[in-house]
Amino acid sequence: MTNIDRPPVQILILVTPNFNLAATTSFIDPFRAANYLEGDTRFRWVLASAPGGRCQASNGLVVETEKLAEFQNEAFDIVVMSASWTPEAGRTPQLLASLRKWARAGSIIGALDTGAFIVADAGLLRGHRATVHYEHIDAFKELHGDVDVSEDIFVRDGKRFTCSGGIASSDIALQIIRASSGDALANASARYVFHPSLRPAGTSQNPANAEPIGTYIPGMIRQAIVVMEQHLENALSIPEIADRVKISHRQLNRLFMRYVGKSPATYYRDIRLDRARGLVTQTDMPMSEIAIASGFASQVHFSRAYRERFGLSPRTDRVEGRVPFEFRAWPMHRKSGVRS
Repeated sequence: MTNIDRPPVQILILVTPNFNLAATTSFIDPFRAANYLEGDTRFRWVLASAPGGRCQASNGLVVETEKLAEFQNEAFDIVVMSASWTPEAGRTPQLLASLRKWARAGSIIGALDTGAFIVADAGLLRGHRATVHYEHIDAFKELHGDVDVSEDIFVRDGKRFTCSGGIASSDIALQIIRASSGDALANASARYVFHPSLRPAGTSQNPANAEPIGTYIPGMIRQAIVVMEQHLENALSIPEIADRVKISHRQLNRLFMRYVGKSPATYYRDIRLDRARGLVTQTDMPMSEIAIASGFASQVHFSRAYRERFGLSPRTDRVEGRVPFEFRAWPMHRKSGVRS
């Protein structure tokens, strides 16, 4: 069978309320470019949600979707779950059952951003390697201990793929084009959508020495931050961190104030609290366990520091935090209707 004779690759993209529109369109656009460049429909996609109709994305824009029930008996080569904040809000029994059905039928099952939570809830990532956006990795590890969690921009594992979202969605789409239609079309599609290079599997979400706007940060600070990130639960003292990067406590403090704008102690506390906030708003872990997992020996100290950083208590944030991220005005919470 020649390329011309091949039927188009059928792709179903499922979205939930507050899905990441940028990640979803970044995934779709390389296929659009491939069809245009070939003058033929090599890829065909459908955007659907469980209820169908209008679905609001996390940036407030609204898209029209088809109703999931209308496609449950159709065959798809690829089924992709796209979500963002509060993926559990769109996790319906019908959706989970449909994902399992397509997996049994042999479809490739993929996920963008926190869509991986839903695919994992369906039991389809058990024993697989997978990734999510780095903001959600800790919560994903806590909720799905049967998944080998990676911090790569995307992961392909058999008939499963997961992607951290954002522009990385184009990388996984281009990999699919490459696998199904060859290097030439993948290259042409990448050029057409101004994707400068096709990043390979194994590319980290946060590569060392990467500063998108070119800002220089001394290596000593980078090393200190790595040590901090490796000891979020068993927190080290700042003098211990300084010793590990072979610099004096005073010099480390001076470098942080100059290049980061805060002391190393404050920076260390903040990244531990950021980790804690992910566990507070994305899991049902007891607050006492979250405090320990974030390096706080006392739950009282943890709650006080949490309120100081985010403007509300962990327990309140667990309820009010399950809304789209930008409406929570991170890092300072604003009450509804209050503007600064």
